[in-house]
This record gives sequence, C-alpha cells and structure tokens, in this order.
Amino acid sequence: MIVKMMKPAGNSFPAVNYNDKKIKKEEGELTLMKNFPSFIDKDSNKHQVKNYLRAISIGNKKVLKPQFHAMISTKFREHSKEELTKIAENFMVEMGYGKQPFTVVFHEDTDNNHVHIVSTRIDKSTGKKINDSFEKLRSQEALNKVLENIYNLKPDEELEKLLNYKVSTFSQLEILLERSGFVLIENKKSENDFDIIKNGVKQKTINGNNLKFEKIKNDSRKNQIKAILIKYKELHSNKVFKVEDTRKSKSVFGDKRENNIQDVKKKIEFESELQNTMRKQFGIEIVFHHKDHHQPFGYTLIDHKSGKVYKGSEILAMNQLFEFTTETIDKKLFEVLQDYNISNQEVKSVLLNYLNTKSAKLKISDFMLYENRNRKDLETYRKIQNEVIEFIKNTNAKVERKDGIWIIKSEDGKLYAVHSQHHFIAELSSLIGEKETQKYADSQKRESGSSQILEAVDEFLFELMKTSGTAKDPGESELKRRKKKRK
Repeated sequence: MIVKMMKPAGNSFPAVNYNDKKIKKEEGELTLMKNFPSFIDKDSNKHQVKNYLRAISIGNKKVLKPQFHAMISTKFREHSKEELTKIAENFMVEMGYGKQPFTVVFHEDTDNNHVHIVSTRIDKSTGKKINDSFEKLRSQEALNKVLENIYNLKPDEELEKLLNYKVSTFSQLEILLERSGFVLIENKKSENDFDIIKNGVKQKTINGNNLKFEKIKNDSRKNQIKAILIKYKELHSNKVFKVEDTRKSKSVFGDKRENNIQDVKKKIEFESELQNTMRKQFGIEIVFHHKDHHQPFGYTLIDHKSGKVYKGSEILAMNQLFEFTTETIDKKLFEVLQDYNISNQEVKSVLLNYLNTKSAKLKISDFMLYENRNRKDLETYRKIQNEVIEFIKNTNAKVERKDGIWIIKSEDGKLYAVHSQHHFIAELSSLIGEKETQKYADSQKRESGSSQILEAVDEFLFELMKTSGTAKDPGESELKRRKKKRK
C-alpha cells in the first residue's frame, strides 16, 4: 500500500471538482464526509463543499495554496472500499487533520483500488497553517502506523526476526532483507553503521561489527530441501522466464529523486512456477543472481522455516534444477496473472486462451500462469456475480463490454465467465446457476443456428448470381421477366 501527496493547490479546491466528475461518471463514490457542519452532507453539491473549505482558508492570506490532497492506493483489490475508508480516516488523524473537514472518495477506475482525500491546510479552529514539514516522509510514516494499528503489522518485530537468520555473507543479508521489503544502506554519519529502511522510513541503525556471519556445516536441512526440490520439479514447471519492470519508482523523498535515471531503468527478475510453489507451500525463496539482462549465473535459497540462508549450489546445481528460456513478460502483466484465481489445469487453459485471443501481442506462455486457489473476498465475489448476471441479461456475450466480462467455452463444452477488471475466472454455472446457464447456452445455439441459415442463404444467392452470368439480384431479374410476360 502506498500514499501519494498531491501538490498543494489554490483556494478553488480543484480536487473537489475532480472527485465530483468521477462520482458523476460512476467511477467514484463518496464514502466519508467528516467534520463538516450539519447543513453540508453527502447530498450537498460540490459548490457547497468548496465554499465551506474556502471560507475556512480565506482568513489566512499567507497561504496561497491551502488545498490538502492525498491518495492512498492498494495493490489491485487487496483492500475493499470500507477498509480503505477506515485507513484514510485514521491516516488523517496521524497527519494532524483529524479535526479538519475532509472528504474521502473511493475510486476503482484503475487496476488498483484507491481513495482520494481532500481537506484544507488551514486549521479551522486557529486559522493557522497545519504543519507540512517533511510531509511526504511523514505521510508514509503515518500510513505505516495506521496499518500497524489496524492489521497488527509490526515491521520492527519482523526485522528483528530476520536479523536472527543464519547468513554467511553480507550480500546474503542484503538479499534476505530486500525480499521482505527492507533496504540496507550505509549511514552517512558513520562508516561502519547501516540504516535499515522500509517504505522510505528508517526502521533501525545497526553496527557492522555486531553482524554475525557463519557458514552452516553438517546441516541435515540441506538434504530435506534437496529432496523437496527434486520431487516438485517433476510436478511443477521449472522453466525460468524474465520479468521486466519499467514502471517509474515512487519515492517519499520528493520529485527530484523520482526523476533520477536509476528509477526508470528496467528492473529484471527471473521467475518460474517451481519457485512460486516453493515459496507458497514451503516458505522457501529462490533468488537468482544476474547481471543486466543476461541469464542468471547462480542463486540464493532462503529457508524461512529454519531461518537459514544458503548458497544455491550447496543444495543443487542451478542447471540441474531449472530450465532457462528466452521468454519475457512485463512485470505489471505478470502481477495481474498472479492475481487470477486459477484452481486447476482446465481453468488455466481457458484463461490462457482468453488472454492470447484478447491480444496476440501479449504472447503469454503456459508456464507463466500458476495455479492460484486464493478466493476473492465475499464483497468482490458478489459484485462479480451481479455484474455477470447483468451482462448475461443485457448483452451479446460474444463482444466484450467496457466492464471486461467475457463468456468463453472450454474444449469440453463448459462455459466460463472471465472478469478482467477483478482478475476473476469461474464456471458460469457457479455464478448464475445450472438452469440459467442452460438457458444462456440454448440462446447462443439459436443465435448461432440463425446465423448459419442466413450465411447459407447468402451463399446460395451468390452462387446463383455466378451461374446466371450476372451480378444482379436474381429476384430482381425474375420480377422483370414477369413484367415483360404481362405486357
């Protein structure tokens, strides 16, 4: 989850207009309106909201841009409308805006659920400007604290656990921390100290002399891991492909750092289904080492079960374990694929067919799709269900609508519904019932039959025109012949 602070704006409060347009287009929903007077509520128009915020702000002539505007975004649909609204409300308290009038508008017009928060930087009680020093950094700290309180996330405890892992080199420690979202950097004030940062916020400073590195000897766990890898290599694809991330990195330290050339450089990872299985089922992470775009030359294995980090070759030679391909996929697309609920091979085949039919440019290979039995939350599932029902009632399912719903037939004749917006696929009968599915299938057969008859008639008429030696409509020719006979 990330928070982005928008640049301050003038006393016309343009963010209110922006949210209002989204609401009117049904791409946004006002979920919270707090600390406004009783005569301004959810039914009030944008002008009333803007005028009230302007009335509070106008008394402070020194502040020319009083608008406060923040956006909190989650990955895909990981957090619901209600969750994001609660997070936003608590976030404003942490930022010092808890008693200020503010609105929260939920948006789902992009791949990621997000909320926009709008308020004024002028304290309604004192008329003074609310402190905005180091605002971008403080906003991330505030969000982290809110998430800790709501979801009991404790990065300090997680960090202490990681620092107790057995590692043999400094680079192994860096890899271990990085895989959990921590960054290890040199402390500018002390040569032998290192700062550990997560989401732009410093978690801890450690002294290099206190770091312990030890080689693991006579370790039976190695043999266990080796046996697991050999077994599951036969059950899951070991084909390794390249994942490229060209998205611009977002920094809490300001625009200058965001424009750094390093931030737009392609980030390369190498992935496989076997890796994914090891990570999810056994808590074993496999991290490849590579230079630039070249094929990996080695790998590190992190065993979260035992709290140990291994050099991969100590377990099993890399080329014995993996098969390397030349295929590449975009990171964003890869994340989308991982978010689909792929329960078995049949579902996987249907989804693969849909994706490659939708766009030939994607070029998604079978081994890039992993089985994923994770279910969507109940709210999302009900929404998908209702939208599919509405789609069946009102549209020809051969054509994709803007809501991204497709009805696809598998090789064995089963009908599947794909909802690309929510990254969802399931048998149609599980959403609308067997009876309604049969009705839909019958209607499609009738449409298909009618279409085939029309095509046959057209073909017959075309052949008739060819044999008559004329391109004229044979019906028209017959009409002229009859007229001549009457004369």
